[in-house]
Amino acid sequence: MAVVTVWKCDRDGAMFDNKKDAEEHDSMLELAANITSLIENQVDGLDEESAEKIGLVLAKRRDALAKACKGKPDVLLEELTQPNEPSDSHSNADNLTQLSEVS
Repeated sequence: MAVVTVWKCDRDGAMFDNKKDAEEHDSMLELAANITSLIENQVDGLDEESAEKIGLVLAKRRDALAKACKGKPDVLLEELTQPNEPSDSHSNADNLTQLSEVS
């Protein structure tokens, strides 16, 4: 029997095969939660689910959003014109390990 080390994000249960990816994912989720709180406090009438979706989208696109804020707003639209590419370089599907495979 092989022993496999995995890192689990306690915010959403996602599992990763290395600590760096797990910490990056957790950091993205923390940013999303803070963006969600900001949006909920600033926009009246927005339901919680929509605010969470907006927060997650902005957190996943944080690098592009930072570039847009620094004078390159077209960066935000690049993903919309490119066919079906993942929005971030660390797709969860690549890093997840089924618990049944670990035992």
